[in-house]
Amino acid sequence: MASARKQEAPLIKAVIPAAGMGTRFLPATKAMPKEMLPVVDKPAIQYVVEEAAAAGLTEIVMVTGRSKRALEDHFDRASELEDSLEKKGNFEMLARVRESTTLAHMHYVRQAVPNAGLGDAVLTAAAFVGKEPFVVLLGDDLIDSRDPILASMIDVHHKLGGCVLALMEVPIEEISHYGAAAISPIDSTAGLENVVRIDALVEKPSPENAPSNYAVIGRYLLTHEIFDVLRKTKPGRGGEIQLTDALQELTQRSDNGGPVHGVIFHGRRYDTGDKLGYLQATVQFASEREDLGPAFRAWLRAFVQRM
Repeated sequence: MASARKQEAPLIKAVIPAAGMGTRFLPATKAMPKEMLPVVDKPAIQYVVEEAAAAGLTEIVMVTGRSKRALEDHFDRASELEDSLEKKGNFEMLARVRESTTLAHMHYVRQAVPNAGLGDAVLTAAAFVGKEPFVVLLGDDLIDSRDPILASMIDVHHKLGGCVLALMEVPIEEISHYGAAAISPIDSTAGLENVVRIDALVEKPSPENAPSNYAVIGRYLLTHEIFDVLRKTKPGRGGEIQLTDALQELTQRSDNGGPVHGVIFHGRRYDTGDKLGYLQATVQFASEREDLGPAFRAWLRAFVQRM
């Protein structure tokens, strides 16, 4: 079995696509990147970068687009602001402001056409990635820091090779919002829990045509072979280059360094690209804050009782 694979060097590179136009949040995103919308008092994108850094992914390229300069500014030093906070003796806030600048080595590339698709965004990072395996984290998906999944995905790649996707069971009526996976068990001697083989992928199928209710969520560990496939992938659903379509081809090939596997995620996840999901994440995070939680929970209980 592939569990005897030679141990590879640690993964250190991550790609975060952030070039979307954020149309679901207009007019708020007319002049501000959707990734900068705050979840309480921290932009959603920072949670994603923190997750990558916590998994040892210290070289991060963010795929941005026109009018996305605020993303670069957020992870850069703000000398005037920092000097002002230091002179006022507000060292707690100073530390919080500087926190985003020390998480990882940030790099940026631009996707020429923001609605060209996730596959095109990933392909834009090819020169940065080179021949190394890498992780893709979607800025719309927030994974609770208490339920990390990247370490498990990296472990599966080291033991079994190939690409590894994060999967999550969703109600079948919601599967049309996701890529859906046809799955099968792996050899139990591999000693890996919640790991399956992905036999096929379908982008946003109707419930009656879905191969399962296992949805691909926004975490991918990919090998460099994906780039050659993406260069040949024709526009699919929505007229976009779909990463799911390229991964579907890899499930049918044996020359991509190994099969495509999935790690089934059972933790807390928030879809901040959806208005309801964004509100749920904000309420959840605020409720659990030591400084805000007690007063916010009391207000929330009283508010709900009045409804």
